[in-house]
Amino acid sequence: MNPIYLDNQATTPLAPEVLDAMLPWLKDGFGNPHSPHVMGRQAAAAVEVARDQVAALLPNGGRVIFTGSATEAINLAMGAARMLQGRNGIAIVDTEHAAVRDTALWYGTQGFETSLIPVDPQGLVLLEELEACLGPRTALVGAMLVNNEIGVVQPVDRITEMAHQAGALMLCDAVQGYGRIDIPQQADLIALSGHKIYGPKGIGALWVRDGIDVPPSIHGGGQEQGVRSGTLSPALCAGLGAAAKLCAERRQEDMQHIVSLAEKAHSLFGDWTVNGSLDQRYPGNLNIRRDGLDVARLMSDVRGVAFSAGSACASGSGRPSHVLAALGLQPAQIKSSIRLGFGRYNTVEEVERVAGLINQAAENQLS
Repeated sequence: MNPIYLDNQATTPLAPEVLDAMLPWLKDGFGNPHSPHVMGRQAAAAVEVARDQVAALLPNGGRVIFTGSATEAINLAMGAARMLQGRNGIAIVDTEHAAVRDTALWYGTQGFETSLIPVDPQGLVLLEELEACLGPRTALVGAMLVNNEIGVVQPVDRITEMAHQAGALMLCDAVQGYGRIDIPQQADLIALSGHKIYGPKGIGALWVRDGIDVPPSIHGGGQEQGVRSGTLSPALCAGLGAAAKLCAERRQEDMQHIVSLAEKAHSLFGDWTVNGSLDQRYPGNLNIRRDGLDVARLMSDVRGVAFSAGSACASGSGRPSHVLAALGLQPAQIKSSIRLGFGRYNTVEEVERVAGLINQAAENQLS
């Protein structure tokens, strides 16, 4: 029997409607979308339908570039900083996902000056620190819409305004917010991922505002708008498009459901402390701690639940969470924190069952 799945920030199950949209392109519709014959044209048409479905949840005045992941989309987006003559500064929020943070730090070894902007104990960026960092040499500012570890929603509209006042581009990692909450309309570059919205793994997208140049990240045949060579997968594109369309159709229903799950969880974990802002957060992410707890042991004791001690991307690195450290938590507090992620297909009964298992295991450990 599979465990109860409450790790929807790491990945989401594939929606049945998405699988149905993908199957024709995995079976008979196997044509290369870059070929001129009828099967190629049919595949290409499916790709463009998907592109429009993804774009429907993004601002007007830009284009969608399909990528293999959000990480690739972010790397592609950061290349735009190279196109701005006389500017070599990159400023990102310190709690960014490693896809942004580590890439920005790498740029710091390539002639750029990378600045990590601190956050307050609630996980919200210190805007005065950002303002002090910005200047005429700033090329790009990066901020997540929804933090993947603690669910905090950053004031991206205000950050974008500040970036533009300095003449810099604004990159928004919207992976955890796309399809769920409003997308910042003034951002210049927006990254998203298929498998975080009940779509397939292996595909993401970058939205680029008109007039902004991004240099190629993969060279070869120039298939995807000249910036991302390689044959597109019509099945993956169709899956991402169908997932985006489903998010648009179900957005209110999904949010009401997630809020009900979150409210139930908050009531059942009253002895725990929430990490991050209680107000400025996406309700589907609950990051909590209980002092003195050994989370590694807890996860071993509660094998009937799939939950997380932090970002899936960093879980194998052995590094403590840089997000929780940025909030000012001590190492022992970081090691006593867990993340529960609620999704479309979870039930209140599952949340109740999980709370009982985790709380009992915690009590056994701390007694």
